[in-house]
Amino acid sequence: MQVARFLPFLQWFKLVNASTIKDDLIAGFTGAVIVLPQGVAFATIAGLPPEYGLYTAMVTPIIAALFGSSHHLISGPTTAISIVVFSTVSGHAEPGTPEYIQMALTLTFLAGAYQLGFGIARLGSLVNFVSHNVVAGFTAGAAILIATSQMKHVLGITIPKGESFAHTWYDIATEFDQINIYLVVIAVATLITAIVTKRLMPRSPNLLLGMIVGSLIALYLDNFTDGIKLVGEIPAQLPPPSMPDFSYNTIRDLAPDAFAVSLLGLIEAVSISRAVATKSSQRIDANQEFIGQGLSNMVGSFFSAYAGSGSFTRSGINYEAGAKTPLSAIFAAISLMLIVLLIAPLTAYLPIAAMGGVILLVAYNLIDFHHIRNTFRFSKAEAAILTVTFIATLTLELEFAIYAGVILSLVFFLSKTSTPRIPTLSVDVDPQTGARKLINIDKKPINQCPQLKIIRIDMSVYFGSINHIQKRIAQIVEHERIYHILIVASGINFIDLAGAEGLVEENNQLKKKGGGLYFVALKSTVYEFAARTCFIKEIGPDHFFDSKSEAIHEIYKRLDKDICEDCNVLIFKECES
Repeated sequence: MQVARFLPFLQWFKLVNASTIKDDLIAGFTGAVIVLPQGVAFATIAGLPPEYGLYTAMVTPIIAALFGSSHHLISGPTTAISIVVFSTVSGHAEPGTPEYIQMALTLTFLAGAYQLGFGIARLGSLVNFVSHNVVAGFTAGAAILIATSQMKHVLGITIPKGESFAHTWYDIATEFDQINIYLVVIAVATLITAIVTKRLMPRSPNLLLGMIVGSLIALYLDNFTDGIKLVGEIPAQLPPPSMPDFSYNTIRDLAPDAFAVSLLGLIEAVSISRAVATKSSQRIDANQEFIGQGLSNMVGSFFSAYAGSGSFTRSGINYEAGAKTPLSAIFAAISLMLIVLLIAPLTAYLPIAAMGGVILLVAYNLIDFHHIRNTFRFSKAEAAILTVTFIATLTLELEFAIYAGVILSLVFFLSKTSTPRIPTLSVDVDPQTGARKLINIDKKPINQCPQLKIIRIDMSVYFGSINHIQKRIAQIVEHERIYHILIVASGINFIDLAGAEGLVEENNQLKKKGGGLYFVALKSTVYEFAARTCFIKEIGPDHFFDSKSEAIHEIYKRLDKDICEDCNVLIFKECES
């Protein structure tokens, strides 16, 4: 098992045969054709030369496939991380310059180091505590920011660098009469071609076809205007070696932002892995996925690859194309290398306006309208998380937007777990069979014993929830004057030290009034912890029971018999005797 953890590819290599290699080759080539225009577009969003998006798509998926856990996840450049990279590094250097590129690579290495550290520390479960709506809100906001950033290329309007979201649209509104109609035609033609092609031929490389049409139109319109700028020729070469900047000042400046990049990348990768795994019936190891993503970014930073993560589009297509093992991701990277060596010179004819049209479509596809609609229909709390993250993405630094969403989702989570449901139970007697069972009194108005209160705690007892539980016990004592309280503990998954100390305190207070706190149906793991921490010893072993009937029988002996004589409730069998 230890070897499998450090060399996970040894496990899935056993699945490889002639049939799987054929399927993986087809899926890999399909993915390479799709990532070609995406890689160029994502690098543009990140403020990097176009070839760096392709380098990322060549290096990152190979390492992530070898050291991750998913059989279908395709890693590489993504829209959300690209815009965070631009937001972070553009504050320190001019986009596209050698200094900017080196800082982007340093950011990538640091993000990978964080991710690797999380994986080694077995912190994969932390992703479970981050609401999916943080990602949904962030990507929706990022999509609008991406579309906004492309307006100057699509409309031909001059917009100063570093303009905020609001100022950019103000500039567009005030200079609307300066629009270059030729660039608009190129962008719209690219956009429409990509959309129509996708609808008519779902499996076709629609973005690539859209860019080809945009380039042909630009070639024709070049006779009428000199305002059509081209992307330029991409070097026909494999990823060259590179060296991140490990100076103290650079690491100090980028380390906080790298944490946000690593967090976003991990959330994306694990979420996508699990989404695809539900279809493939594969079990995902989040810790191993953290390690795979971390190593892919760390290694990639030495081969001209900037920060990457799992791609939902490419991973979904990889699965749909019939991929069987992670070899498909490796084949996709190798296929992309061959394609770039053959057709890289053709990018010299690619207009920036056509690239803008492609990026507009990519941005639109980022927004999960169906999920957002359902969130606002069914959950106010989740809608609040999504809305806050979305607004923060448009108005704040992007790393703060991620933190704001994560913190808010944790606040809601802690709020929910700190106020567990504590329903009151009582004995319901079947009139025909005479059988007795405990039911929630909210479901049926039945009599309760005036001396014994039976409650059920439907969540764990820990430092965040013990105050709420103590308040409920205090209400029972003060308002109902009941000092014997039986807790049905079947819903308690764990009790921490703070929770145990709080319950001991409540038991001591009840003992002073002649009563006590009693427990039934503790789970074995909870009981072991209770015994190990002297929780049972301090409350008293005679306060813990295996069955409800045994608990009621023993507690009944401790009730005030003078009160029992005048009682006409008689809900327990012991009352009838």
